[in-house]
Amino acid sequence: MGCDGGTIPKRHELVKGPKKVEKVDKDAELVAQWNYCTLSQEILRRPIVACELGRLYNKDAVIEFLLDKSSEKALGKAASHIKSIKNVTELRLSDNPAWEGDKGNTKGDKHDDLQRARFICPVVGLEMNGRHRFCFLRCCGCVFSERALKEIKAEVCHTCGAAFQEDDVIVLNGTKEDVEVLKSRMEERRLRAKQGKKTKKPKAAESVSKSEISEETPGPSKMKTGKPEETSLDTREKKTNSAPKSAAAHGITSGKAAKRSIADSEESEAYKSLFTTHSSAKRSKEESAHWVTHTSYCF
Repeated sequence: MGCDGGTIPKRHELVKGPKKVEKVDKDAELVAQWNYCTLSQEILRRPIVACELGRLYNKDAVIEFLLDKSSEKALGKAASHIKSIKNVTELRLSDNPAWEGDKGNTKGDKHDDLQRARFICPVVGLEMNGRHRFCFLRCCGCVFSERALKEIKAEVCHTCGAAFQEDDVIVLNGTKEDVEVLKSRMEERRLRAKQGKKTKKPKAAESVSKSEISEETPGPSKMKTGKPEETSLDTREKKTNSAPKSAAAHGITSGKAAKRSIADSEESEAYKSLFTTHSSAKRSKEESAHWVTHTSYCF
């Protein structure tokens, strides 16, 4: 049964109580949120994008995720709301002049200051290390601290001058409550976009049908003035086919009319004798040639 050899067990070794909840180190969590990509867990490098929920990504990681959907992993759930590259915004970040990075850490014995950040607020100068709330504008992608937006109230971006609304302000790496608010805004925005597309389709169909009707039926003003209308292809083909027939018939009738007019005219006999319709040009059966000659003028 054990406990031999003079060993004296203690109470915590024999009685197993409830396990203690492991607490997450806040500093490590902030470093992971603000310095690493949410999708690929790699260090953030430009171009850096943010989704409509305020999470940070590397742009190449988002593109790879959208192109290769077959290899979805557990981390893909964090980007399941990203359906296209239009759902993310490329951020315009201001570099921190005091940031050295790994330049002086050649031996690996340098202390890493977790309070130091790569980027800062261009208005107030606060470092983007997670200690202060930051947000970006969805219309232009500029990043500011929340304090700068509260202190300098304006409807125009402080750096690029683009106009924005309250709906365009998205908090970066916000709390659960912030994420829920941003998620509801995102769903409303996408519903409005779908409804706008549905309303555009029937309007386009109506405009096409109206144009076709206007081409087929002439207007009342054109009917009154008697101006020529543009006909369809079928009517044009019918006119072109009937035109030569009518021209030929008109030529035959005009020829007959000319012959009759010459015979019945009051011209002199010498002038009338020039035509075959004159009586002098007609020959009797005796004067006509044999059928072998093929012509009536051979005697």
